[in-house]
Amino acid sequence: MKFRLPNLLPNLLQLVPIAAATLAATTAMAAPRGFTVEDLVNMERVGSPAVSPDANRVVYTVRSTDMGKNRGHTELWMVDLRAAKPAPQRLASHASSSTDPEWSPSGDAIYFLSTRSGSSQVWRQPVDGGKARGKPAKVTDLPLDVDSFRVSPTGERIAMSMSVFRDCLELACTRKRADAKAKDKASGKLYDRLFVRHWDTWNDHRNAVLFSAPLDASGKAGSTPVSLSGSLDGDVPSKPFGDREEFRFSPDGKTIVFSVRLAGKTEAWSTNFDLYTVPAAGGAAPRNLTPDNPAWDAKGVYSPDGRTLAYLAMARPGFEADRFQVMLMDMATGSTRKLAVDWDRSVGSLQWRADGKALIVDAEDLGQRRLYSIDVDSGKVAALTDKGAVGAFDVRGDTVAYTQANLASGAQLFSMKLGSQPTQLTTLNTERLKDVRWGQYEQFSFKGANGDTVYGHVMKPWNAEPGKKYPVAFLVHGGPQGSFGNGWSYRWNPQVYAGAGYATVFIDFHGSTGYGQKFTDSISGDWGGKPLEDLQKGLDAAVQKFPWLDRGRSCALGASYGGYMMNWIAGNWNDGFRCLVNHDGVFDNRGMAYSTEEQWFTDWENGGAYFAVPQNHERFNPVHHVNKWKTPMLVIQGDLDFRIPTAQALSTFTALQRKGIDSQLLVFPDENHWVLKPANSLQWHHTVINWLDKHLKQ
Repeated sequence: MKFRLPNLLPNLLQLVPIAAATLAATTAMAAPRGFTVEDLVNMERVGSPAVSPDANRVVYTVRSTDMGKNRGHTELWMVDLRAAKPAPQRLASHASSSTDPEWSPSGDAIYFLSTRSGSSQVWRQPVDGGKARGKPAKVTDLPLDVDSFRVSPTGERIAMSMSVFRDCLELACTRKRADAKAKDKASGKLYDRLFVRHWDTWNDHRNAVLFSAPLDASGKAGSTPVSLSGSLDGDVPSKPFGDREEFRFSPDGKTIVFSVRLAGKTEAWSTNFDLYTVPAAGGAAPRNLTPDNPAWDAKGVYSPDGRTLAYLAMARPGFEADRFQVMLMDMATGSTRKLAVDWDRSVGSLQWRADGKALIVDAEDLGQRRLYSIDVDSGKVAALTDKGAVGAFDVRGDTVAYTQANLASGAQLFSMKLGSQPTQLTTLNTERLKDVRWGQYEQFSFKGANGDTVYGHVMKPWNAEPGKKYPVAFLVHGGPQGSFGNGWSYRWNPQVYAGAGYATVFIDFHGSTGYGQKFTDSISGDWGGKPLEDLQKGLDAAVQKFPWLDRGRSCALGASYGGYMMNWIAGNWNDGFRCLVNHDGVFDNRGMAYSTEEQWFTDWENGGAYFAVPQNHERFNPVHHVNKWKTPMLVIQGDLDFRIPTAQALSTFTALQRKGIDSQLLVFPDENHWVLKPANSLQWHHTVINWLDKHLKQ
């Protein structure tokens, strides 16, 4: 029988935002203050939901902030879904963080990662019903950090990733060599190929390699781990952001599928990931399942009967923002077919429903990120969630646990029986933020470049009053293939500006994700064209529709591509704003092309490498318009940002200073493309708000 949702589901889904809106309105009546940077930094954050094998419990993580240690601290929590009023319970607490929870196949224990023994190892916490039983036991005791892991469905084996020197036959060899290097007084690094550095880390010649080891009856790993992917020149999972979604066991536990990009001399300009299978116990070389696709293949997941592999595939080599199409592979014949071909959305993650008749996936859609069910036979797509942004999710039986946020709430944990109303399981931060009045927000649309419909959001200040106008923070998202939609961010959050008395406007211009692949594609080769037109028309449309926006007092802010856009605006819309904020933005496209680490990005966006088509890179190069700059600009840079290196920010600031334009430079020596440390986040936000106050409120 084909899986179909009852017709009443859309009505049920509508009750969730209505209830939330009612609660927000009730809270707002007594709320005496706006949301602050301190509130943002100190919020608890939910993540990593994992449903027990019997679908009766959910374990998840909660990250809090330790301002004294200037870092986050993560602990495991569990909630019993059978309770009339499910009440989360914290599992055994420890000074060291506990992350990446995974259930044992029998549901009697939870495996997780922790550094409580001095290095990152796998631990096992026995559980009884909805509570922890006894103390955690150490599962692995290895000379290297375990970076990620999975337990086989039979409980007989564990797969884990560790960074090793591939020519070392034993883990102890890697440990010894790394220790010797740390003591060496010579500090030079010698390379003969890219990547020399990636994201925020210099290449130390180690690879992330997938290993496995048997588990004994007590759940402890025995014997020496066997290498599964070490014969391949590549990282499993991928760097810098790959995780355990990139490798999975087959249902019988005998095989592992993983994705990897072979390195060689082309790694820095290749997006050719392939899926490989390998016996879980080792003893045979990995076998490439997708050699015919020169683009990205990822996130293979076996069907419950093991006969079909679902995975994601891009079609165009070198394009990291291509549509991720759901594919199905017959494991007996190797034949493949596309699923939901006409559904023009790019899938993020996928899992099978227990009966193997549908896949549960997440995807961006018109400013939201929703959960969907895709029927395997027909390819029919049905939405499971409505407004908001779904984060991580897990599926067991007909139970789905997921995190979901929106523009007025950090992520909370929800669960649902497929076809039924969602249940909110957590109320994190409710008490500490009970006196906060949230900025009210609304989505709008307008005719942008080429007459296309473009979407955006506006948000009022927390203390907005009828008939008054408010200064505007005009936020421009990065990516550029990204979105500022109905979600929650700990780096660029409109509520922080609302709490400081600012209205905000943010536009999903041409190139944004969640509006179809053609719309996403439209920014490539046109960085300063249609996106700028959308931003100009979008701000005009917002001002006409929302009279509380004070266009004469506005400042534009952006990071990454958004930072590039600040430099482009400075020379091509120089009468648009009273001030600009440029975080990690591109100043000179030629310098960017020759110094950024992931070369495929600049190659694709400009139709080739700089030396091949320099005219393409120069077409929208901000450096050519510096003579027209006159708008005050705050420039911010993370010195560990190897995506858009520090020279770009220094060049921007130098140009501003030489031209006598009011400007400031804020550099974080210990941050990358993002600002992650709590104290730095506080400084970042206060510096930005002070800059806006100087130019918009004085």
